[in-house]
Amino acid sequence: MSGAELISRRDGGVLHLQLNRPDKGNALSSTLVNALTEAIEAAARDEHLRLLVLSGAGRHFCTGFDLSNLDIETDDSLLARFVRVELLLQAVHAAPFTTLALAHGHTMGAGADLFAACDERWIVGDAQFAFPGAGFGLVLGTARLAGLVGASHAAEWIEGGKTIDADAACAGGLATRCIDAQALDDECDRLRQRVSRLDPATQRAIHTAIGAGQHSRGPTGDTEDLARLVRSAARPGLRDRIAAYRAAMRKA
Repeated sequence: MSGAELISRRDGGVLHLQLNRPDKGNALSSTLVNALTEAIEAAARDEHLRLLVLSGAGRHFCTGFDLSNLDIETDDSLLARFVRVELLLQAVHAAPFTTLALAHGHTMGAGADLFAACDERWIVGDAQFAFPGAGFGLVLGTARLAGLVGASHAAEWIEGGKTIDADAACAGGLATRCIDAQALDDECDRLRQRVSRLDPATQRAIHTAIGAGQHSRGPTGDTEDLARLVRSAARPGLRDRIAAYRAAMRKA
């Protein structure tokens, strides 16, 4: 276990990381982001790892960035936290092994970005997605999302503030599969067999080559993504913009 907010289970070449804040919708607190980052960085150094599975305890996969203590945050503390989230997303996206996210319930904001950063993105049962960050001026994960679903869908979902249901997520390319919860174990076993067929060095080389074809942006793209985030989050008044957005959502 990597701290109370993250449960880590290893089974051979498979590492399962479960977000474990069910009472908070698995929202990404500072400690959870740090634990996830440390676990993923350690996994990247493990030459025997074949598959990383991300899931959420309770009713939801991840309801996004934890804003439960917004009153004690400052613009600077929020900026630092959002930067750490972006670096986490980049680490997941660049992982040298197959990554699988299992979404259910609400998968929102930074949680939806975490889902989108993975190679395999399965909806288990039902899920709803949203990318609300633009509503308070944040640019987070936008280029990665557009790379998955295309510019038109990304613009519609982000600019329009739409909630995306499971059918739309699968049709648009945000999710790679929609599966029944009862079939999850069998489907995970099939994926595990697929990524374990080759020797570890060959599997990593194949994974890297496929990723280079799918994600041609490389380090330069990561730098640009981080720069866009920092510019958007560094605008004065971030905390006030978030508070105003939350108040508007409560009234809607």
